[in-house]
Amino acid sequence: MTKVISAQDLRIDLTDANEQGLFKWLIASFLMGKRIQSEIAAEAYRVIVDRHHCDSPRKLAACSHRELVRMLGEGRYVRYDESTASRLLSLAHTLNEEYAGKVLNVREASDDIREFEKRLSAFEGIGPKTIEIFMREAGRVLF
Repeated sequence: MTKVISAQDLRIDLTDANEQGLFKWLIASFLMGKRIQSEIAAEAYRVIVDRHHCDSPRKLAACSHRELVRMLGEGRYVRYDESTASRLLSLAHTLNEEYAGKVLNVREASDDIREFEKRLSAFEGIGPKTIEIFMREAGRVLF
């Protein structure tokens, strides 16, 4: 059985729906939403966000594909490293271009929780499992 990893386990503060916490939890949820052990996904999150300080859409988008693949490798997230790196870059670019780099702007643009989830699913690489993981905790502070 895979351990359920929470935002608190990753020291992500979602209090008051703060933007940095929401983005960090989105990245963690994205990594855990793939068919990979949650502990490996959590380690990849720590490498990308904590060790390499890619804790905002702008900083993540500034990484090269090769740098992200290397970071994922550091976290032992190697099974889907190439596609995950591409999709993380796409997520950051889309968030920057369509929502001014803010998860809260995705919320602001949505009339309700269903529309918010639909907007999230429009990001490349975000599917039902990632949305389920993200909303498990972010939903409480966003809606």
